[in-house]
Amino acid sequence: MLIRDADKADLAAVLVIHNTNIAESTAIWDTDEVDLDDRLTWFADRTAAGLPVLIAEIDGEVAGYASYGAWRPKSGYRFTVENSVYVDDRFQRRGVATALLAELIARATASHRVHVMVAAIESGNTGSIALHQRFGFRTVGELPEVGHKFGRWMDLTLMQLTLPLGGE
Repeated sequence: MLIRDADKADLAAVLVIHNTNIAESTAIWDTDEVDLDDRLTWFADRTAAGLPVLIAEIDGEVAGYASYGAWRPKSGYRFTVENSVYVDDRFQRRGVATALLAELIARATASHRVHVMVAAIESGNTGSIALHQRFGFRTVGELPEVGHKFGRWMDLTLMQLTLPLGGE
């Protein structure tokens, strides 16, 4: 497995993974699939801001992707990011999410611009919660019934990892 920075050529595969998670899972709370222009804009915004967009590649195929972005738009939150990690169904249970999250945390730490990394996870997604716990994230809050998808209300678990950088 190779973990590397994404490029525009990866975005068609990223789009498939993203839309599969919209259509079939509660990992992404959107209900409408997006098009390639959406992912191109997302990629351009992230890279212009100096934020990582990572690809896990196995045998020349995009197995998953990960990134982090601003937690909230207010300047007081500028040292806090929210992570996202998604794996193609064909590559589940092969350590892809672990490798991607490890590299995201390493990049955040090395950036000297991130003090807290947040994960906002649908509370029934025990696999993602366990993944984040393995990296030292702790549950800091649960918001009941804040989302709605697939005809049901969803709870949100908030997890936090504090990195060794303080604010300005």
